[in-house]
Amino acid sequence: MRTFTDNAGRTWTVAINVALVKRVRGVLDLDLFKLLDDGARPLGELLGDPVRLADVLFCLCKEEAEKRAVSDEDFGAALAGDAIGHAADAFVDELVDFFPHARGRESLKKLIAASRTLTDKLLDHAEMKVGQIDLEAEASRLIGSFGSSPGSSASTPGPSPSASSS
Repeated sequence: MRTFTDNAGRTWTVAINVALVKRVRGVLDLDLFKLLDDGARPLGELLGDPVRLADVLFCLCKEEAEKRAVSDEDFGAALAGDAIGHAADAFVDELVDFFPHARGRESLKKLIAASRTLTDKLLDHAEMKVGQIDLEAEASRLIGSFGSSPGSSASTPGPSPSASSS
């Protein structure tokens, strides 16, 4: 079982077992076991949709939420930024551990680790590129492009007398 902490400071336990897979399938019409089909495309789609992910997480944490009198809306309201990122990581790690074959789990762990490394490298690269932007030069370039646009409507000729005398 994995845990994450939401933005309200509550710690939640994510567990995935057959009963919870069945609950998610029944409530959300989503088969967690099939998230790794098609090169894990369904998992990527789920992780890219924070609303749907919050629904899945709520299904998995429903008993805890009921004990704490936390509604699905309150649960979702406390998931943003780092909290949803940590929740997604806990979910993925628990999903990998759910799979029944040790060899398959090891392959999935390697895939997830490679994906996280790739994401980190892409973010590092993006941060480096943003740091290289000369904001003054870009602002000057953009301001200069405004000056090359057509003049204001005050300098645009009005309709010709022949066009208005019909």
